[in-house]
Amino acid sequence: MKTAARGRATLIGFSAVALWSLLALFTVGSAPVPPLQLNAMTFAIGGAIGLVWVARTGGLGQLLAVPWRIYAFGTAGLFGYHFLYFSALRMAPPAEAGLIAYLWPLLIVLVSGLLPGEKLRRAHIVGALMAFTGAALIVAGGRGTGGALLQPGHLLALLCALTWAGYSLISRRLGAVPTATVAVYCLATAALSVPAHLALEETVWPSGAIGWGAVAALGLGPVGLAFYTWDVGVKRGDIQMLGTASYAAPLLSTLILVLAGKATASASLAMAALLIAGGAMLAAHAARR
Repeated sequence: MKTAARGRATLIGFSAVALWSLLALFTVGSAPVPPLQLNAMTFAIGGAIGLVWVARTGGLGQLLAVPWRIYAFGTAGLFGYHFLYFSALRMAPPAEAGLIAYLWPLLIVLVSGLLPGEKLRRAHIVGALMAFTGAALIVAGGRGTGGALLQPGHLLALLCALTWAGYSLISRRLGAVPTATVAVYCLATAALSVPAHLALEETVWPSGAIGWGAVAALGLGPVGLAFYTWDVGVKRGDIQMLGTASYAAPLLSTLILVLAGKATASASLAMAALLIAGGAMLAAHAARR
């Protein structure tokens, strides 16, 4: 029974990876809204929907019992990751910054083996490295950027990866904290994004129905529901398997962009698919053992 519950939680966590694969497409559709303004708008939607869900299920009372330190931790994780991510992509070549930022699944797989009740096997390590190589092919696009060896944006991207890996791993240790708290994390992240946007950006609203629809879709899915299902997965599922499977996000994202006519299929994409699928299979085998 315990194994079945763990498997269900892992599948729920997988849905977050699927939703994050839509992030790029919806972000393209939301242009020309600047990043921090988009952050504020989408997290407000995701938090509001979560709060309605909590209210309808009678969970508002449990939110009052959660220590403020937990809320501070969750808000720092969501806001910190996105603020660092957007800043890194501004200060360094996007492909390089994105690749460094996507070290977080590898960090989750490797560090999670040190958590109580977990065991890091050789297949986990090999699978994670294979999947990371596949993600690198997608994020880098198989091309060199020719930029400087090290830029401030590269360091911000590394902090970005450490932030999300730390958030996910610490969330694992907070298994008794209800997933309902994610609604508060989202609303607080939206609130913090507003002054950051006003200080650093010029307000630009979505363009037409497609733009507003893309913003709404982001708030409902990749920047909304995904964080709730990810919370369930990392707290009660197989976190090592989830970490490796997270490399499917850039693969699925690229496939969706190709189907939508926003990207071109290539040999590097096919190679990335093989590496990511092979890495996930190795991790799955290790998890079954």
